[in-house]
Amino acid sequence: MDLKEKIKSIPNLPGSYQYKNKDGIVIYVGKAKDLKKRISSYFTGSHDTKTSRLVMNITDIEYIVTNSELDALLLELNLIKKYNPRYNIMLTDDKTYPYIEITNEKHPKLIVTRNIKKKSRLLFGPYPNVQAARNTVKLLNKIYPLRKCEKLPKQECLYYHMGQCLAPCIKEVKEEEYKEIKNSIKQFLKGDISQTVKKLESYMHDASEKLEFERAHEYKKTIESIKTTTNNQKINLNDMKDRDIIGYYFNEYLLSIEIFFVRNGKISARHQKLFEYYDDPVLTVENYIAQFYQKEAIPKEIFVQKDLSTEILVSYLNTKIVKPLKGDKFKLLNLAILNAEQGLKEKTEIVRRELDRTINSVEQIGEILQIPAPYRIECFDNSNLFGEDAVSSMVVFINGKPARREYRKYKVKTMDNKASDYHTMKEVLYRRYYKVLMDDLDQPGLLLVDGGLQQINAAKETLQSLNVDIPIAGLVKNEKHNTSHLLTSSLEKVELDRTSNVFHLLTRIQDEAHRFAINYHKKVRSKGLFNSQLDNIEGIGEKTKDLLLKHYKSVNIIKLATLEELKELGLNHKQAINLIDKLKQE
Repeated sequence: MDLKEKIKSIPNLPGSYQYKNKDGIVIYVGKAKDLKKRISSYFTGSHDTKTSRLVMNITDIEYIVTNSELDALLLELNLIKKYNPRYNIMLTDDKTYPYIEITNEKHPKLIVTRNIKKKSRLLFGPYPNVQAARNTVKLLNKIYPLRKCEKLPKQECLYYHMGQCLAPCIKEVKEEEYKEIKNSIKQFLKGDISQTVKKLESYMHDASEKLEFERAHEYKKTIESIKTTTNNQKINLNDMKDRDIIGYYFNEYLLSIEIFFVRNGKISARHQKLFEYYDDPVLTVENYIAQFYQKEAIPKEIFVQKDLSTEILVSYLNTKIVKPLKGDKFKLLNLAILNAEQGLKEKTEIVRRELDRTINSVEQIGEILQIPAPYRIECFDNSNLFGEDAVSSMVVFINGKPARREYRKYKVKTMDNKASDYHTMKEVLYRRYYKVLMDDLDQPGLLLVDGGLQQINAAKETLQSLNVDIPIAGLVKNEKHNTSHLLTSSLEKVELDRTSNVFHLLTRIQDEAHRFAINYHKKVRSKGLFNSQLDNIEGIGEKTKDLLLKHYKSVNIIKLATLEELKELGLNHKQAINLIDKLKQE
């Protein structure tokens, strides 16, 4: 059934829809109050270049009908998490913001955290960056004596003698003491610094009376720093309510979002995001807000522009959403919109250059190799020292950017093959893609190997044995060990323009795979994970071990040596017998 016929059968009901490419990969997930109307809009009328690019890649449509638009939103968010689609990806790569937490323990402590989903906790923030949060915790830890250790030690530490800990490890601390300290910290973090400043001033006067002038000066500097930081900027809203102000601005290609985090009467942090959009920009903003608060704390109130439909968001977020139309609140919202507009104007060229370096280069690689654009690339590199301590690495680039959580390290298990780059590659690729098949993991659009003919043959044989069809290419280096050209699976040489974005992307991938493999190899050697089988053999010292490895290249070849051959090499009868017996046991 072609797409037009399929669209005719789609119902006029709420739900989530998924677009797939010719490989059956989900490339876009959306939601709609009316599935038929929404999906039809993609295939009627004219579209801009980026949306046309999405539509050109759609070869199949799936949809799931839901009871309500809210259920459709929930399903959409879950499917985006599951599939991480190419054309939704820009909405899912944000980092979370740091918060300060007073832990809910018998002996509480102050920590910086990004995990805001636990229950029963005291959270304050967000902070603009982790350093700002850590500096605040460091200051409060000097003033208020909460514990600093992960686990209570058996005796008091230096913090107790400095007056910065109550030492619950050696004496009982009453709950009332902790309650008083926690209340003081809460007051400070909510913007009321009077009690903390008063406490510091008493410390300062006490130090002065004891003629500890340097210490008194430190207290004075701390007081001035607190006053400067907290009085820096106030928002003229006659309340202290926690709220987020969300403004957006867009042009034909890009959408800019600006979020102000207003806490305790001041903007404590801001969030900026600029990305390509492929759907209606207003719907995209609504979707972004829903995804954003999956990872961030939801405030008591959110200000948004009047164009947004907020009914579903209110139900999903379970918070108050306001559309200010006048007064100070409207001015604050306009400030967020102005910053979103300014951010778009300033960063448009930067974003376009970044797209050329990443996603556009990925699509050009597909054209060069005559394969579908490989939005997921997996690259392998091997590392060893004279055939010993063989390891391998896999790095993953998604949409032209490193996906470090997907990286994998491998220790070569087939020790017979550890001296051979060919056998190492076969073993590692078999382990990787056997797991991909068994666990139904995402397959790459391109498998890159660091090397030429030998490595490509190893990859082809391995994938054929698993009946896996993945495009293969080799990154070949020149005599200076720099990236030279591509070698296809059919062993065709593909020259690359060394000034092109494609060449630079491939070089970044190859260098990253090499760096990851080398670092792991160094770590393995330093930790002694590959203890030589020649260690701890009676009569075999370092010189004899070096002699054996230099002559035979690997322990596995030494195992094949006869008693006479070992004697001819220079070992005495007892050494040779001990060596043969030990290696037989191994």
